[in-house]
Amino acid sequence: MPGGHLHSQGHHRSGAHSHGHGHGSGPQVEVGSLAKLALIAFLILTAAGTVFGLVRYWPSGASAADRVGSSDFAAPGVTFPIATVSEVLPPCAGAESQVGAAPLQNQRGDVAADSATCGAIRVNLEPETGDWNDQVTVTISVPGPVSTSGLQAGDKVQLLKIPAQGAEPAAYSFLQVQRGAPLALLLALFVLVVAVVARLRGVLALVGLGFGGLLVIKFMLPALLEGQPGMRVALIASTAIMFVVLYLTHGLSTRTSTALAGTFFGLAITAVLGVLAVHLARLSGVADDEGAMLVAFNETMRPRDLLTAAIIVAGLGVLNDVTITQSSAVWELRAAAPHLSRRTLFSSGMRIGRDHIASTIYTIVFAYAGAALPVLLLLFLYERPVLDLLQAESMSEEIVRTLASAIGLVLAVPATTAIAALTVGRARDPEILPTEYLSPDGDAGRGEVDASPTTDPTLTVSRPVDRRAAGRPRGPSATELQQRAAQIQRPPTSRSELRSRSRR
Repeated sequence: MPGGHLHSQGHHRSGAHSHGHGHGSGPQVEVGSLAKLALIAFLILTAAGTVFGLVRYWPSGASAADRVGSSDFAAPGVTFPIATVSEVLPPCAGAESQVGAAPLQNQRGDVAADSATCGAIRVNLEPETGDWNDQVTVTISVPGPVSTSGLQAGDKVQLLKIPAQGAEPAAYSFLQVQRGAPLALLLALFVLVVAVVARLRGVLALVGLGFGGLLVIKFMLPALLEGQPGMRVALIASTAIMFVVLYLTHGLSTRTSTALAGTFFGLAITAVLGVLAVHLARLSGVADDEGAMLVAFNETMRPRDLLTAAIIVAGLGVLNDVTITQSSAVWELRAAAPHLSRRTLFSSGMRIGRDHIASTIYTIVFAYAGAALPVLLLLFLYERPVLDLLQAESMSEEIVRTLASAIGLVLAVPATTAIAALTVGRARDPEILPTEYLSPDGDAGRGEVDASPTTDPTLTVSRPVDRRAAGRPRGPSATELQQRAAQIQRPPTSRSELRSRSRR
């Protein structure tokens, strides 16, 4: 056995088989063999279905490439040069404050006059020929918010260049600010903080996150573009991501498997509710300009399927957080109080779960509200009744996404708690417990194994310890007391007996 220790299988009231099960740095908790086998069988079937789904719906590489390349972002010949900002002009006043400087007449794009004093930026174009003497300075009209966004001389921006046609010169328009450096710095800081604070577990979580992003890019998005069923694709991708993320981050254990089963239950509920809500609310999946562009570029993709997939994926992270917390809570409760019945264990776990549900609901709602804040403000400016605003396509999508994810999350809490309560071992006698449940100071679930030698010097076994005596120096046993009593002699009754003892 690893480590040279053989842990006992504990004290059994009945003939049911069970065994001690460790979970990394967590407490050792006895796990019922029957429940564990059922859990493993369910996860194996789910894993097999996930692998089959990945193979069945994996997009064709050539087909995906053709579909991606068939939708040009710009007209042929249009390029996207990088330029360096040399001067940022203040926004214009009055009605043109949001528009920018007027472009030159008979000039395509957003090129403004060099004499402009507001609503524009001056940039130095990098020479296309490699000769720095060919560097060109251009004044580009930009909206007021761009002028006040903090742009400074030396910043990099990307322009859209329309090539010259006949007598017409090349035209330029502002496209976006180059933000690669600050984003990379923020990402590096995030990775550093996670690695320092969470250490190996945090690094493994980042690796799992990278796997999830890769699966979304390589599988889910191309499959949706090919017109595959949105709910199936999203469930397959989410299930595969959860298998890797949970086991990679939290370890291969029964406790993690319990959380994984609860996560799959929540995903199933979210998927069913998402499909029903999209159908009953008559949502089209085209609530903004991006949705309309997707429909125009790709006729095989079904917008409603895309919306269903978004509902399933949206609550994935929060659902995982809730289920792993509930599983850990039940494990800790069992380690701290092995005498609790499964019904009491479930009730105690649910008290923890209710607090977690309350805080998580706030997180979900406020996260979606923050993402939809511009839409809320725009609709608020229309001064329409609140009920009318909530029934708009853009708002209804956010409401359905929020409520479906929240319902799946809430129902995952009792499901995970019940699975965990059924998986851990039965309640034990509060007086006599195996030593793996006791610490040197009498606390449950933290102690070292009380080993006694066997015939094999490389093996030790756990022996039961009286819970009432845990944490106190163990007094002499009855045998030891008898041996001590036998060694104690009565006082001498005569002087001759005293001299006789002295001569021994």
